[in-house]
Amino acid sequence: MNKHVKVGVIGCGAISYAYFQGCAPYSILNITACADLDLERAKAKAAEYKIPRACSVEELLADPEIQIVLNLTVPKAHTAVNRAILQAGKHAYCEKPFAISRAEGQPIIALAKKKRRRLGCAPDTFLGAGGQTARKLIDDGVIGRPVAATAFMMGHGPEAWHPNPFFYYEKGGGPMFDMGPYYLTALVNLLGPVKRVTGSARISFKERIATSPMHAGKKIKVEIPTHIVGVLEFASGAVGTIITSFDVWGHTLPRIEIYGAEGSLSVPDPNGFDGPVRLWKAGAKEWTEMPFTHTTGLLRGTGLADMARGIVTGRPHRASGAVAFHVLDIMQAIHEASKTGRYVTLKSTCTQPAALPAGLPLGTLD
Repeated sequence: MNKHVKVGVIGCGAISYAYFQGCAPYSILNITACADLDLERAKAKAAEYKIPRACSVEELLADPEIQIVLNLTVPKAHTAVNRAILQAGKHAYCEKPFAISRAEGQPIIALAKKKRRRLGCAPDTFLGAGGQTARKLIDDGVIGRPVAATAFMMGHGPEAWHPNPFFYYEKGGGPMFDMGPYYLTALVNLLGPVKRVTGSARISFKERIATSPMHAGKKIKVEIPTHIVGVLEFASGAVGTIITSFDVWGHTLPRIEIYGAEGSLSVPDPNGFDGPVRLWKAGAKEWTEMPFTHTTGLLRGTGLADMARGIVTGRPHRASGAVAFHVLDIMQAIHEASKTGRYVTLKSTCTQPAALPAGLPLGTLD
């Protein structure tokens, strides 16, 4: 099936290059326009990536031929832009996080249902060779029944390297809302939805100092917790631990590990698509690196292509709004649990994304 789905892009900032490059292998995607509040920036991206048209957001949304709009705006704008996309009668695919609160995200889910339009959301890194090889090993019973998981994302914040780090420390930022979606989406891919959570969170430093050339020496007020510890009870019965932190100078902890009744699995960095998958079977004396069962070299845009494929064929897409909202619910609930000192039972759930078939060539999703 060679049908093309026309795509418009809103937001031509730092992350856009990854999508313009990552969408290229998928013939189903035809990016026909890009827009930005800074029209000159949109024009520059259009010229660089040979996109036919740069235009205003209003012009892009009014284009009757565009079927999907890729929303690459900053997190606090995601909800408003997704709403505008759906109101324009188009499918929406958004950069993570889906929204900065349940209260913002729920009306978007409802609007998409009302308009009969699809919602998709990053991250799609779980579709890479690393995440899908690990998924196949679990599904094939190689480690037996999964009983527990750990996930660690720890560093010392983006103020040392990001050209504009301020939003990382505002509402909607922080290590959980910034990087948590990668780790939690990976866990949902591997183990399914979460039932309830508890956690503890703190602001370790009330102020940060930017060191990037553009803002060197500027003070950054910290408005959100920067060290968050969560405990996850999965609907399957497995128990998980997640730590996300901007307060750690160095550590020796793994990214993600899954512990089963018959072995353990080391899963690569969920911020990337590939990376080594290692297995420690019961009775073994060391880790064994496992061969990939899925195609390497995937990039951002794979989830968008999978949604386009779902639109054309009628099948569900994997990086869905339901998964993204469930991840949002988990993140907010961990923060709430810290404030209240209790477990929070989640009201949301989602279907575990379907595994990709093994051995597909790059650019193919079925």
